[in-house]
Amino acid sequence: MSEMMSTGVELMLIGMTIVFAFLALLIVMVNIMTAVIQRYFPEQPISTVSPASASASHTDAGVIAAISAAVHQYRNKYK
Repeated sequence: MSEMMSTGVELMLIGMTIVFAFLALLIVMVNIMTAVIQRYFPEQPISTVSPASASASHTDAGVIAAISAAVHQYRNKYK
């Protein structure tokens, strides 16, 4: 019985070591891939829209009225 127990513990430790090594290797490879991708394919700067240009866009007064009416109706229905 003792021999089976020692074999089981040995097998468990070998399996845990293999899983730990695989996960450590996976983390290293993901970090390497991230570094390579960021080096050769850098992110483009995001152009932000200033609030002045956003408010200058053409918005139909009818659309604003319809949205306002829908919000008002929803609020009255679900008080």
